[in-house]
Amino acid sequence: MNAQLIVMLTHHDQTVKNACKLFAACRDLPVQFWGFKNVGLPKPQMAELIAMMKEADKKTFLEVVTYSETECMDGAQLAVDLGFDYLMGTLFYPAVWKFLRQKPDITYLPFVGKVSGSPSILEGPIEDIIGEAVKCASMGIKGFDLLAYRYLDDSEELARQFTAAAPGTTVIAGSIGSRERLQFVEDIGAWAFTMGSALFEERFVSGGDFRVNLIKVLETMADIEAKGRGQK
Repeated sequence: MNAQLIVMLTHHDQTVKNACKLFAACRDLPVQFWGFKNVGLPKPQMAELIAMMKEADKKTFLEVVTYSETECMDGAQLAVDLGFDYLMGTLFYPAVWKFLRQKPDITYLPFVGKVSGSPSILEGPIEDIIGEAVKCASMGIKGFDLLAYRYLDDSEELARQFTAAAPGTTVIAGSIGSRERLQFVEDIGAWAFTMGSALFEERFVSGGDFRVNLIKVLETMADIEAKGRGQK
């Protein structure tokens, strides 16, 4: 697949307590992108986890799922302090962007639309969500964290229109737990997608642990890519 997998060590929008152990058990797999949320672990354990990922030469993602300006700024500071490569999420606040645009080592991919709750939900007309992305891009934002399958209307129509019209890269975040959704993400040309809960909930291999399910996802992605090449 051209769409990149971002493995999130998260379940129910929180980083799992055994995230370090899970990463250690899977670090050998051919997955370059790894991440977790800003909630669920104390900062020292987050620092330990990010150090493990850096040592394994992985690209690292922090997704912030708290929404006030203060919480978003705290998340941005955390991402900088721990040396993440990408900060995903937060609502867009000019103060947060002013802070982050001075940090060239981190790429910022904010949410767009009306995002709230935990687990997160997305609301708002599609044209407004795209319009917000266009406005953010005019200020220098290079990509977005789109909660397509958390959208309270037509999720796939939102994702299809957004990836076609919004400037920059799109990460489809949340609730991707089937071959059909993997295929859809590939078909619309998204840059990347996140997956966490589906691996914990055995969506790909019933009775299989996190590693077994991740291996099956990688095999499914490879099969989708192979079949795509065969159709060209």
